[in-house]
Amino acid sequence: MLKTLLLSSLLLIAQTSTTEKQFRELKNKLEKSGFQVIIELPPKRGAYGLLQEGTKKIWINPVVFDLGIANQTLIHESVHAAQVCAGNGKIRTLRLKIEPINYARPLFMRYTDVHRQDLEREAYAVQTQPNNFELAVNLLQKYCQQSVQ
Repeated sequence: MLKTLLLSSLLLIAQTSTTEKQFRELKNKLEKSGFQVIIELPPKRGAYGLLQEGTKKIWINPVVFDLGIANQTLIHESVHAAQVCAGNGKIRTLRLKIEPINYARPLFMRYTDVHRQDLEREAYAVQTQPNNFELAVNLLQKYCQQSVQ
């Protein structure tokens, strides 16, 4: 019993440290790409994350850490950052060939603007992939590299 509890605790610690490491790494990549990542309540009430394209500010609601969705939230906003970079400061779709999983469909279909739906569909598509962290990093490297230089 004690051995099982100890192994479970070690696994949880390893997962937590990996999650925190990925969050820090992605946050650093965003900041190197010219985005400011702010851990505080976003100006839009009820949002977990928010990117303001004109100022290149990304807000991450502190509650996402308690909910265990900090990485997913930052990955989602990273896709929007790549969309801003791809549009040279104006957010545009990346024309990704992946789709979000079905449970995410209501999350982007609630937007009445079709362009906004497409932007959100891409962000949820990346966020819901098993390799979401790698995808987000690759999108930032592909689209935001030129804006850093």
